[in-house]
Amino acid sequence: MDGSQAPWVVPRPVRTACDYAEAILVAVLLAVYARTFVVEAFEIPSGSMEETLLVGDHVVVDKLSHAPHAGPWRVLLPYRDLAAGDVVVFLSPEDPSVDLVKRVAAVGGETFRIEGRRALRNGLEVAEPWARWETPPPGRDALGPLTVPPGQFLALGDNRDHARDSRTYGPVPEASVKGRPLFVYWSRRPAEREPAGTGPGGGRPFDGLVHFAQRTRWGRTFRMVR
Repeated sequence: MDGSQAPWVVPRPVRTACDYAEAILVAVLLAVYARTFVVEAFEIPSGSMEETLLVGDHVVVDKLSHAPHAGPWRVLLPYRDLAAGDVVVFLSPEDPSVDLVKRVAAVGGETFRIEGRRALRNGLEVAEPWARWETPPPGRDALGPLTVPPGQFLALGDNRDHARDSRTYGPVPEASVKGRPLFVYWSRRPAEREPAGTGPGGGRPFDGLVHFAQRTRWGRTFRMVR
């Protein structure tokens, strides 16, 4: 022997564990990146967008298309400006810890008005096939005319009689937009009351699966949001 020492060899189980740890770490980082910058799941909590979106709809939100896009890569990525008719998720102007989903009625520089359930943008009547009206309180229909300031937009719920929107809190900053819902990946009909024994610690372990099947609105699965 020449006195030199053989290099230390990492045991195979250790190398395997390190490989798995590295793969898991990369997967977690990619998932966090995707959730932060690309897509996010969002549950519809209220009926303000009926019939477009129902309570219990779970949607995939595209966070990239309406992100700030002033850099040189704008031509390479699928950025888009807000436009009337878009459905968007944004931070509530009244409570920024709350996410809202509404439809863009007008963007900066446009003048919008609702008169007798007729929507007028820049003085011209526009079709709103998604708008739902019932019997509103007196004066609930009226809005404007209002010219939207630059960098802001008007947000209205499709279910006009049951929506808290720009008729209450005014124009919304475009910077508060988090993204746009793409499609419903799961829709669950809300339960009025859980049957006895089905909650935590209940004695019927298969009830969760049974009720999943019963309450899922299968016809809304992969429904595009428009």
